[in-house]
Amino acid sequence: MVDTAALAPAIRRANSKALEILLQGDPVLIDVVPAKDLIPELKEHTILHAGPPIEWDRMCGPMRGAVAGVAVFEGWARDLDEAGVQASKGCFDFHPNHHFSAVGPMTGLTTCSQPLLVVENRAAGNRAYCTVNEGLGKVMRFGGNDESVRDRLAWIRDSLGPALGSALQCCGGIPLRPLVARGLTMGDEMHQRNVACSSLLLRELAPALASAVADHSDLSEMLAFMGSNDQFFLNIAMAMGKSIMDPVRNIEQSTVVTAMTRNGTDFGIRISGLGDEWFTAPVEMPAGLYFPGFSAADANPDMGDSTIVETIGLGGFAMAAAPAVAGFVGAGSVAEAAGITARMREITLGEHPEWTIVSENYQGVPTGIDIRLVVETGIVPTINTGIAHREPGIGQVGAGVVKAPMACFEKALRALGERLGIS
Repeated sequence: MVDTAALAPAIRRANSKALEILLQGDPVLIDVVPAKDLIPELKEHTILHAGPPIEWDRMCGPMRGAVAGVAVFEGWARDLDEAGVQASKGCFDFHPNHHFSAVGPMTGLTTCSQPLLVVENRAAGNRAYCTVNEGLGKVMRFGGNDESVRDRLAWIRDSLGPALGSALQCCGGIPLRPLVARGLTMGDEMHQRNVACSSLLLRELAPALASAVADHSDLSEMLAFMGSNDQFFLNIAMAMGKSIMDPVRNIEQSTVVTAMTRNGTDFGIRISGLGDEWFTAPVEMPAGLYFPGFSAADANPDMGDSTIVETIGLGGFAMAAAPAVAGFVGAGSVAEAAGITARMREITLGEHPEWTIVSENYQGVPTGIDIRLVVETGIVPTINTGIAHREPGIGQVGAGVVKAPMACFEKALRALGERLGIS
């Protein structure tokens, strides 16, 4: 019989270690490299996706649309219809991004020829990857798959990606901790609002990019693309989050959440004390604001690996730092945004010493989600998110907030209890 009283100090020590590793994370954006050169397992007809494991027959509409589009983009199918037939016949091998040190926004598709942002956590020595943000409008991460979407991906692969890689190598990489700290003071929360950090990044990169790109028209196109994309930093923040949280895995007896993600069908979490095991529940519908001509009837359930930013205390957990987001995602007033951050403090183990919120007297963002606190308080993580149309090929129709399903945390807590011999 396990002595639960004696076990409590051991759990506290494990969580203290997890939080220390999380807070010591030193992420640096160092390169942009073709996915096939970073992930050897990423062969032809292999597709990495957002969320926990899922197969074609359970995929939502936008995920299916993105799969068809990326198959045509990679040259595995002549058109979207043929790609859909191939997928239904099992011609593609599907795996979660998270299984390969990677993350991807919304549908999150990663394939062999796509360039990936490389973030190195210099405190732990690991690296994490994410695709380059495609911009706004009809894009593959929201299920877009027409020729314009594929042409943009080809330009990122052939022009922007290599140029960014050369620029980052030239400047020796960009430390992300101080950049995020500054972005928080300028109104970003790093999930739905990345205006400040995207601008700060461009300011850091522009001189090196100018040196790396000889053709002035090409350089102008790249700068215009990045400068007009308020969400360009999102994918970098995601790779940053993955690089910080991966070293927190596999700490025996720890109850800290190391990943949260969704695929439009399932929501999944991992916790440190149970390594790479997934705990899933049906994903919930986001609540928010819709673009003109769209409504909740058009919305797909939530999806994407971008919830990795909430696991490090950003996104919904930092809502108090980004009052402009409150209205955009339908969270209500500025006071409600502050209230969301306050509630997230009740389910986390600490605060980030460098990522602070000006309006809260420079209090650090709440970080280190503890499944015990989630279950005990009944408070689940609040997540900022985009909203995709439920049908393939249409794209983004709004933005909002969504709640993580409590069942994931209850399942994880029961499983950890069983592991530790607690009934």
